[in-house]
Amino acid sequence: MAVFTAGELYDIAVGIERNGVAYYQSLSERAADAGLKGTYGELADMERQHIKIFQGLRSEIESGAVVPPVDEEEYASYLKALIDSSVFTDDTVAMEMAAKVAGPAEALQLALGAEKDSILFYSEMRELVPQRQRDAVDRIIREERKHVRELSEQKQRYA
Repeated sequence: MAVFTAGELYDIAVGIERNGVAYYQSLSERAADAGLKGTYGELADMERQHIKIFQGLRSEIESGAVVPPVDEEEYASYLKALIDSSVFTDDTVAMEMAAKVAGPAEALQLALGAEKDSILFYSEMRELVPQRQRDAVDRIIREERKHVRELSEQKQRYA
């Protein structure tokens, strides 16, 4: 029995990116600092681009299951744990968290956690999708790493 289909993995990735858009857009709308407002807006735009990429990749795949590199049941539990433990479980939670942050440092720390969660999930997902689509997933992973660097630099200003 298979763990996920490649299509399901892309659907999860789209959900992760939508949650990021909701969080960054909410932060951008609330930010008093022009620099942070711009950073959050740019990050929301990048996450929107990732949604388009994942949707495009999803439309290219054939139906069928992906085979994990290890015991299927164990791997399914692992992927489910990654998804369930993510910072933002849905876009409503993401917007609520953006509204409740105590300040820029906390907002940036939450964003860093979400970006790290994304990188971890996409790194695992990369090994399960068709070989011809791995370059696109690699590109998104590199962009998410860039987000971590940018957010970390911004956080230094508010620590």
